[in-house]
Amino acid sequence: MKTIDLRSDTVTQPTQAMREAMFIAPVGDDVYGDDPTVNELEALAAQLVHKEAALFVPSGTMGNQLALMTHTQRGDEIITGSHNHIVIHEVGAIPVLSGAGVRTIQHPDDFITPAQLIRAIRSNDIHEPHSSVLSLENALSNGKVMPLSLMKDDYELAKKHGLKVHLDGARLFNAALSLNVEATELTQYCDSVMFCLSKGLCAPVGSILAGSKDFIAKARKNRKLLGGGMRQAGFLAAAGLIALKEMRLRLHEDHENAKYLAKKLLETGLVTLNMDDVQINMVFFEFVDPHFDHDDFPAYLLKNNIKINPDFPQYRFVTHYWINKEDIDKVVDLIKHY
Repeated sequence: MKTIDLRSDTVTQPTQAMREAMFIAPVGDDVYGDDPTVNELEALAAQLVHKEAALFVPSGTMGNQLALMTHTQRGDEIITGSHNHIVIHEVGAIPVLSGAGVRTIQHPDDFITPAQLIRAIRSNDIHEPHSSVLSLENALSNGKVMPLSLMKDDYELAKKHGLKVHLDGARLFNAALSLNVEATELTQYCDSVMFCLSKGLCAPVGSILAGSKDFIAKARKNRKLLGGGMRQAGFLAAAGLIALKEMRLRLHEDHENAKYLAKKLLETGLVTLNMDDVQINMVFFEFVDPHFDHDDFPAYLLKNNIKINPDFPQYRFVTHYWINKEDIDKVVDLIKHY
């Protein structure tokens, strides 16, 4: 029986086409720079985001941390949102790996506004750390998409004050789809960008870090320092090529299924959610009944081959390649009979 996994789009399995491509991929030694499949992936990735160069890395976390290591010196300060991935979900890596501090900004939508940014940038006072990087996130882990105009304003203000701008674009192509623009419209407002191949794009492993040639050359050395210099990585890059050539073009199906899921949940009368917040492939909702049994709910669904995260009172269901409307109907029917 099929398992319906709504925990995240990180659970996606490689497609049959990916498995076949991985099996026959020509490979070399990527540390020497002679893995043809990795080189092809990096060239395509750089082209898709209009950057000079790109680097294949094992994970999004490594990509983000490499960017921050490469942009900063010890004692610098990074400005970012208080709920951004680099703060909440990367094991406190910034001070450990970069020797840098973090100044966080609070915003109801987790966006960063120019008014907030200008207050966060340090002065030249000898007692204060040096503000060196603004790290943005789009799409955000709360499922919302930062408007292009806001990205532009933040970028221009950051550059005016000498800051580098890094974009955590783990779901970059979801954000671009939501905004109905090409990904390059977002990446024009950053010096470096990380995006994942292993979330909704279905590759089994890997992310991309892109930026200038000099930046990527330095990041490549930092990747080696962190143990991310892989050898015959072309077997993994082969799946990444299909992710970028094919799978990013079908993300609209995941967005449509998320809206379908949200609509069906609302129709039960059991939950509350804001349809305007369903901007990518994530649905956040809460149950109306204050006495709802949250403790047993995940186990109840698991008994019926449905996996969710036990994040209550607000739940997050994520659609992806392996979730269809029939799966959604089954999930909603089980919720109605809980």
